[in-house]
Amino acid sequence: MIETLKLYLQYPFVRYALIVGVLIALCSSLLGVTLVLKRFSFIGDGLSHVAFGAMAVAAVLNLSDSMLFVLPATVLCAILLLRTGQNTKIKGDAAIAMISVGALAIGYLLMNLFSTSSNLSGDVCSTLFGSTSILTLTKTEVWLCAVLSVIVVITFILFYNKIFAVTFDEGFAQATGVKAGMYNLLIAVIIAVIIVLAMNLVGSLLISALVIFPALSAMRLFKSFRSVTICSAMLSVICALTGILISILAGTPVGSTIVAVDIAAFALFSLLGSLKGGVRFSMIQK
Repeated sequence: MIETLKLYLQYPFVRYALIVGVLIALCSSLLGVTLVLKRFSFIGDGLSHVAFGAMAVAAVLNLSDSMLFVLPATVLCAILLLRTGQNTKIKGDAAIAMISVGALAIGYLLMNLFSTSSNLSGDVCSTLFGSTSILTLTKTEVWLCAVLSVIVVITFILFYNKIFAVTFDEGFAQATGVKAGMYNLLIAVIIAVIIVLAMNLVGSLLISALVIFPALSAMRLFKSFRSVTICSAMLSVICALTGILISILAGTPVGSTIVAVDIAAFALFSLLGSLKGGVRFSMIQK
């Protein structure tokens, strides 16, 4: 097995997949705790459907670099989703359902009507569940992912205190002068960027798993916001690496394998948490 891994690691596309997997797992886990605690974790699922619709439009328009269209469109929908969710007539969960289902349906409709591909079902399946091959990542995509990931991590570190305040008590944060709306918008934009980056690895339907599972697993053992965030980031990276290596050796789809490892990690942490007597998570401990 070790010899097989050494052989595969000699190929650039394998190294690209490992680098991108680690970066995406790290970024998604950082904000995963905040989204789970704000009960807005399904924003990842909603925006992933939006990204699928945008990618379908880019394919219909025959854009050479779909990222130039998909990324701005997803970010714009993230802003729209946040604004719509604050509307008293349309609650947050309804806004997510409305935008995500609409984008998914329109995207699939456009691909059926205008796609010139001879394997439409394969293209749709690859986009939704991630490519069955890790040969799809190019050097340009790796560099783009690296740059955007660094920006996400730096942004999270710089605004950590503000994000914590908005997550803990948004009303109190506003009373103390924190511009909660601006930081909620920042969180939504960052999540949109992460989702677009993750589509090539795990597919649009599995992205929310990278956001939710590491955070929930960490909450089984730790009780402070900082310790949960750190544990979530470390666990997410380990699960991504493990999932990619297993997919290389077993020939399984990368995205589904990573999510399966995340599920196994959640089961393990839940068992450890129950043996420990249960941990009561408290955001009072920063």
